Amino acid sequence: MAAGHDLVILAVDAASLDARLLLDELSAALLRINGDSGRSSFDIEAATPRGGFYLARDAAGELLGCAALRPLGEPDSAIGELKRMYARPGAAGVGAALLAHVEAQARRHGYARLHLSTRVANARAVAFYAKHGYVPVPVPAWGKYVGAAQSTCLGKPV
Repeated sequence: MAAGHDLVILAVDAASLDARLLLDELSAALLRINGDSGRSSFDIEAATPRGGFYLARDAAGELLGCAALRPLGEPDSAIGELKRMYARPGAAGVGAALLAHVEAQARRHGYARLHLSTRVANARAVAFYAKHGYVPVPVPAWGKYVGAAQSTCLGKPV
């Protein structure tokens, strides 16, 4: 995305064609980086009133990236989980804009913290989140990430 172009981020159904297109691109990229597409970590059918799936587009409507938010654990959790974050290659600034949008949505939904997990092998993602204030979480990993040395669980207050 060239500097100065307007970016629009909207909530959409994660099962929509545009969402599936970006999720497929993300899965292919993760498979190349990590050897695992990450598909099993996100159910596109699982909607929640305290979350959402967000698409980023430029002013011309071109798809640029996506991200999802859901409660971590129980529906009334104080911790939100960032899932399926992706910005298309060359879409400068889209990842930061999506992250800021999800953080704002997390605050709006009453979350105190936002957590995520990424593979240690995905050095670009680990560096991106560190740049935006995410640090290893002070609580044990959750779900399938418990004891998973290939994953790092990060978080920050929102």
